[in-house]
Amino acid sequence: MTELLMDKEIITRSGQARKKHASQRTAIVDIGSNSIRLVVYQGPVRVPAILFNEKVMAGLGRELSTTGAIAKESMMLAIRGLERFHRLCMEMEVDSIKAFATAAVRDASNGKDLLKAARSIGYDVQVLQGEEEAELAALGVISGIPEAKGIVGDLGGGSLELALVDDGRVLERYSFPLGVLRVADLRSKGQDKLKRQVRKMLKKTGWDKQAQELPFYLVGGSWRSLARLDMFDSHYPLPVIHKYEMEPRRAQRLVSRLAQLNRDKLKNVPGLSSSRIPTLKDAAWLLSMLVRYLNSSKMVVSAYGVREGLLFQNINKQEAARDPLLLGTEDAGAAQSRFPANSKLLGKWIAEIFSDDPVEWHRIRQAACNLGDVAWRANPNFRAERGLEIGLHGNWVGISGPEREMLGQALYTSFGGGNNVFPGGGKLASEEATQRAISWGLAMRLGQRLSGGTRNPLEQTHIRKTGKKLELTIASELVHLYGDAVAKRHGHLANILGLEPVMKSV
Repeated sequence: MTELLMDKEIITRSGQARKKHASQRTAIVDIGSNSIRLVVYQGPVRVPAILFNEKVMAGLGRELSTTGAIAKESMMLAIRGLERFHRLCMEMEVDSIKAFATAAVRDASNGKDLLKAARSIGYDVQVLQGEEEAELAALGVISGIPEAKGIVGDLGGGSLELALVDDGRVLERYSFPLGVLRVADLRSKGQDKLKRQVRKMLKKTGWDKQAQELPFYLVGGSWRSLARLDMFDSHYPLPVIHKYEMEPRRAQRLVSRLAQLNRDKLKNVPGLSSSRIPTLKDAAWLLSMLVRYLNSSKMVVSAYGVREGLLFQNINKQEAARDPLLLGTEDAGAAQSRFPANSKLLGKWIAEIFSDDPVEWHRIRQAACNLGDVAWRANPNFRAERGLEIGLHGNWVGISGPEREMLGQALYTSFGGGNNVFPGGGKLASEEATQRAISWGLAMRLGQRLSGGTRNPLEQTHIRKTGKKLELTIASELVHLYGDAVAKRHGHLANILGLEPVMKSV
C-alpha cells in the first residue's frame, strides 16, 4: 500500500507543472453507502467534461442495519479502491481532489477507521451531513435542469435525501435513514412497515399540501437503473437517461415488472448495471410510495447529482446562470472546429430566417450552429452520421429527448443528409419540429459553403426573407464567393422554405 501513497504536495506540484492542458482537472471521490466512485472532470467549470468515471461496489452500508458497522470485507474493498483512485489521479495529473463521504461513514461505528485510512492515502475527506447531501443533490439537479421546480429525491445506499427546488434555489431539504440497503430490512418485516415509515418520514416535511402535483426528480444509481428498465419496457428510442420522463403510474408498474423478472432477464436490459440488480425491487417500492404520497405530476431523471452539485456550488452567480447546453456545445464546437470563432457567428447569421420559431427552439438552433463544424475530420461519406451522433448522443444537459432529435437532425442535414429524416428519427420530436430542424441544417450548410468555415464572409453577408424571396445580400468585394455550389445550396434552402432564391450585391 505504501507504494501507492502520495501526499497532496505532489499533486499540487504536478498540477502546476502541467501547462500544456487548456483547463484544470478536478477529481471527485464519492464515498457512498453502496459504491465508491471516482470522476475526473476537465473543461468549463459550469459544464465540465468527464475524462474518467469508475466505481467500486464496496457496500459500506450493507450491514449497518444489523451490526451498526462497516463489514471488514467492505472496508478492505473500499481501501483498495481508494488506493487505486488516488494513483490514477497522480497519473492523470489532476489539479485537485475533492473527496466526500455520506451516510454509511457518518453512521457506522467504525466510520472513523475508514476516514483514517483515507487520510493516510492522501485524501482530505469531508463527511457530509444529511441536509448538506440533500442540498448538493438539489444543486446538481438545478445545474443540469435549470428550470427544475419540484422535489429532488436522492436515493443512496444508506439514506434518502429530499429537497424542494424552485427558480434555481433550494428551498427546503431533509435527510432520512432510508437508503436502498435499509429498505430491504423494512420490507422483510412486511410492506405495511415500510409504508408507515414512509408516511412518518414525509409527514415531517409538511409537503402533503405544499409539494403536491409537482415533478419528482430522480437522483442516484438505483433510481437511474429503474429508469433504464422503463426505457427498455417502453421501447424508448434514445439511450440517454438525462431528462427522461415517466408518468407516476410507471413507478407501480416497475414494482410489478420486477416481481416477474429474474436476474438473467434483467442483465439483458441495455445500460443496466448488474451490481444494481439486487436492490432494484427495494428502490422501486420506495419510489412508488413516494410519488403516490406526493401526488407527483411526473418523474424526471437527472444525470447530475451530489458530485455536480459540489462543482456548481463553487461557481459565481454569473457563471451559474449560463445555459449549460449552449456552453457545452460551444466548448465542444470550439475544440473540434476548423475555425472555432465561426460556429457561434453562424447561429446569428441564420437567426433572422427563423425569427418566427417558438422561443424554446432558439437555443436548440444555436446549439446546432455551435456544433456546425464538428464533423469535418470524418470520412466525407459519413459526415452526416458523425454529426448526428454528436448531436443526438452527446453528453449534453439542459435538453430533452425531442430537443435532442432536433439537434441531431439539424447536424445530420447540415453535414449532407439532405432533406431526409435521419434513420430512426422523428419518434420523439413532432413532424413540425423535425422539418424545422431540416431547414436549420440546410441554412447552416449554405453558410458553411459560402464562408468556407471562416468568419469574414458571414460578417459581410446577410440572409433574410423578404416577401416570397430568400434574399442573400453580399458585399460587392465578396460577390465572387457566390459560386455554383453556393447558388445550389441557396436554392435548396429557398425551395424547402417555399421561397424564391435571390442574390443581391451591395
